[in-house]
Amino acid sequence: MADLLGVPLETVYQWRRKRIGPRGFRVGRHLRYDPEDVRAWVASLLEGEAA
Repeated sequence: MADLLGVPLETVYQWRRKRIGPRGFRVGRHLRYDPEDVRAWVASLLEGEAA
């Protein structure tokens, strides 16, 4: 997800800690995101900018 959004990986982890990013889940030691949740999250950010 960090590559897709062009942000450092640590930023993604901070979003998760602050609960301001898309829903994520752990698979073992790895953090995974449902692509549909990421799209919905990005869409909600874009709608907020347009308002």
